[in-house]
Amino acid sequence: MLTLQSRDGQAVEETWRQFVPSAKLHQVDPRTFEFDWTSIALDDFSLVRYELAASVQSAIEPSDEIMACRVAVRDGWVRTPTRELNARQPWLSIDGPTTARWNGRAQVRAFVFARDHAERFARKVTGDDRLVLKMTDASPRAAALAEQWERTFQHVSSSLLSMAATGFSEPLVEAELRRHALRTTLAVFPTTFLDALDRAAQHQAAPRTVRRAIAHIEQHAREPITVDDIAAAVSISTRGLQYAFKRALDLTPTEYLRRVRLDGAHAELKADVAASVTDIARRWGFAGPSKFARYYRQAYGRNPRDTVRMG
Repeated sequence: MLTLQSRDGQAVEETWRQFVPSAKLHQVDPRTFEFDWTSIALDDFSLVRYELAASVQSAIEPSDEIMACRVAVRDGWVRTPTRELNARQPWLSIDGPTTARWNGRAQVRAFVFARDHAERFARKVTGDDRLVLKMTDASPRAAALAEQWERTFQHVSSSLLSMAATGFSEPLVEAELRRHALRTTLAVFPTTFLDALDRAAQHQAAPRTVRRAIAHIEQHAREPITVDDIAAAVSISTRGLQYAFKRALDLTPTEYLRRVRLDGAHAELKADVAASVTDIARRWGFAGPSKFARYYRQAYGRNPRDTVRMG
């Protein structure tokens, strides 16, 4: 984990360039400049979170990286060479420059992926060995998906930062968090990845079926649904659904359902400091407290009771 506090614009630019070599700061007002940086770097993936109080313009033009970013600021804008983006939503940068300008304090959140790693993942999922990742639009496909990206960032960020703060390191958990961040990013923004999924043969990943199944899972996660119920809801055999999930997401439907339920339980644990871990676990379909605790540690890097204590 890298942390840095500074009032030096050059330090900001040099730190950013460790993750995105093309990063530049322009028109920095030294009278208002204040910088607070935190980042986590894994193989082929970095998470960046910082606050920058300044009147500043920044620019990036990734070549070997793919970056998804959100600049949360009251007075600012984000632009590509062709248009101005919605500054209240995250945006994607793969091909070409992106520029942001703001006055005052901004909170910046970003996932940065090695492009070759992201393309290997995308080719594996789609079955298209010649796929080259390009974006067709820098903005999220829908407002709900923008919110999903924000939730994913918060989950991945809190998990990795908690692990780093406690000295806990588990390669399996880190790899799963990296996959989760990349899967979400590729699903949220319009890219050639989604085009390749739509072109996939029905006997392969059946991406539309998977998306319908995911929507059903997320809508009914608190209900006692099984894999058979999910398959029936999308008019496919249970075996066909399992194959489709494995091909598209490298997960089984059961694993995906468990993750959605864990996310729901996690949100309740954070919201209610008087919560009973056992009661919340049962509400989300985990009958055994010990098994719930094991799954929870794998996903979040700590025990569920620690989350209750932290609030």
